[in-house]
Amino acid sequence: MGNATGCSINLLQAVEMHLWYKKFMMECPSGQLTLHEFKQFFGLRGLNPEANAYIEEMFYTFDMNKDGYMDFMEYVAALSLIMQGKMEHKLRWYFKLYDVDGNGCIDREELLNIIKAIQVISGNDDVQDLSVEDFTNRVFDRIDVNGDGELSLEEFIEGAREDKAFMEVMMKTLDVTHIIGVIHSRRSSP
Repeated sequence: MGNATGCSINLLQAVEMHLWYKKFMMECPSGQLTLHEFKQFFGLRGLNPEANAYIEEMFYTFDMNKDGYMDFMEYVAALSLIMQGKMEHKLRWYFKLYDVDGNGCIDREELLNIIKAIQVISGNDDVQDLSVEDFTNRVFDRIDVNGDGELSLEEFIEGAREDKAFMEVMMKTLDVTHIIGVIHSRRSSP
């Protein structure tokens, strides 16, 4: 009996994957999602320059082979990470996303710009009743252990685990409620 349940779960996952593939190919007949299509797909239009830069960075982080497109496997990997990934994997991904210049550290300016973009996208003006600048400074004061003004991957992960307010803001980074709603509405449409 347990084996039948396993088969039905696998069948459901296969059916779900097929539906995702079908919708992906309807939206992107070429099999490649461009940045422009990514923004359209998720209704990300009319963003200010900081929010736009953040969305572009997110797209290029998902574009794992760096060819300028998201293929179906990259799309599924991104959704899987967002919806089901372990916290350790998400934190590593967030770090990569926040490290805009790719130098292996996140400085105050990078974090400040990301948090500003999150605020624009989410429609909030302040974080934890602080200005974005004050919140960024508080994060660095709490989790920049060696005080060098940059967060290493280790400081970032440990700080996120220890600082609940920072973790909450990071979770808003990829609030998938909107994304899941878009996927479900497109899946149920003819």
